[in-house]
Amino acid sequence: MSEGAIDRVDAVALGARPLRYYDFFMAAFVAILLLSNLIGAAKLSTLGGFTFGAGILFFPLGYVLGDVLTEVYGYARARRCVWAGFAAMLFMALMSWVVVALPPAIGWPDQSAYEAVFGATWRIVFASVTAFWAGEFANSFVLSKMKLLTEGRHLWMRTIGSTIVGQGADSLIFYPLAFYGVWSNGQVLTVMVTNWALKVGWEAVLTPVTYAVVGFVKRREGLDIYDHGTNFTPFRASL
Repeated sequence: MSEGAIDRVDAVALGARPLRYYDFFMAAFVAILLLSNLIGAAKLSTLGGFTFGAGILFFPLGYVLGDVLTEVYGYARARRCVWAGFAAMLFMALMSWVVVALPPAIGWPDQSAYEAVFGATWRIVFASVTAFWAGEFANSFVLSKMKLLTEGRHLWMRTIGSTIVGQGADSLIFYPLAFYGVWSNGQVLTVMVTNWALKVGWEAVLTPVTYAVVGFVKRREGLDIYDHGTNFTPFRASL
């Protein structure tokens, strides 16, 4: 196959064909996921009258990477990345709890600040990992099914449509689970809807970037995977 030629492949026929960039996308996906939960989830900001979680600045990049993974490599390989991210989040939460719980050295003055930054409650952790799991699988499933229905046309429709569903599931699960009874009902609803709208807006703004990355990776990999015959259950990590 010549450089830049794209081979349309069914997912079940891919076999053990080597993939140049898949591992790098998985690593980037997990890194962005951990960063968004580590430094962005706990802070609320207000700009222009909109209240939003600071993680929105880069968390949607995880959905862009999820779109690229599903579009180029298929649902099954995107599913492996979701499970890798899920396991990494649980490990991060466990180690954060262990490190925060360690007794501070005598005279060390920063324990309270450390607890404020890294001492997320198990309610927040549970809400975060549950919302991520449901939202990412919804995003990947919808994008993959829409690719089959559109026969690979209208990438913008697939990426934005899948984000509407995936981010909707994420926001609908995370904010009530994390903050119901802590914030007022009105604040929960406002932040939930605002963040969902902003995340979908981010996806729309980044559509040209998604097109460029998808096109580049498809040409370099020389393939374009369609999920004919794929088992779409989320409850497995094997291909």
